[in-house]
Amino acid sequence: METELLRRAEDLLRRAERSGTLTHTKFLSPAEVHALEQWSRAGAQLRFCGGYPGAERRIACFLPDWMEPEELDMADYLCALEIHARFGAPGHRDVLGAVLGLGIEREWLGDILIDGERAWLFCLPSVKEHLLRSLVKVGRWGVRVRELPLSEVPVPQRLTTELRFTVSSPRLDAVCAGMFRISRTAAAQAVAQGLVQLNYQECLKPDAPIRPGDILSLRGKGRGRVTALGDTQTRKGRLYVTVELPK
Repeated sequence: METELLRRAEDLLRRAERSGTLTHTKFLSPAEVHALEQWSRAGAQLRFCGGYPGAERRIACFLPDWMEPEELDMADYLCALEIHARFGAPGHRDVLGAVLGLGIEREWLGDILIDGERAWLFCLPSVKEHLLRSLVKVGRWGVRVRELPLSEVPVPQRLTTELRFTVSSPRLDAVCAGMFRISRTAAAQAVAQGLVQLNYQECLKPDAPIRPGDILSLRGKGRGRVTALGDTQTRKGRLYVTVELPK
């Protein structure tokens, strides 16, 4: 899957360079976004956007060399819809299921934000009219759908906390143990059982090297990002690790 993604990215990059016009992907999963961030070639004007800061599902835009990043107007490439349920509060699965039931592919859709009886959905412009016309029921509830400017979508507040600890070496099991406050043995067992993901991919190697910017997740415990590693050491040579976790 990653190989095909990188092939598409190469093709979009060449088209942007050759035609002098912006090219872009459909919505990418967090794992695909990370893969493109790692692949990004020197000099390539690659920008990601999901409609609001901190979006998980985003499109990747390849800018022609004449375009400055601040000239990029994402309203030209993605839309936001507000879904208002009557007498109910559908959840994320309800909204996603109703939209997919209309024959819309997941890659045409971005994040879904939920707040009580209202939900906000990001999508590609090509499916906007279909959703406005056809999405009349979500779960058990009738809904009204309208388009909103991206700037009017209420941005969710993401609260995080910082945690600092030390490890003897920057390997997956050691950092996982410190991040999720479990024993090194328990962390190694979780890795062996396939419960740990490194940058959104299952990793079965307890000694996999960890670097700043890496994202670790442990099933049942959550997800965190390594923000600093090895910038300072203890007198016994242990490395300090700083991670960011959701509150």
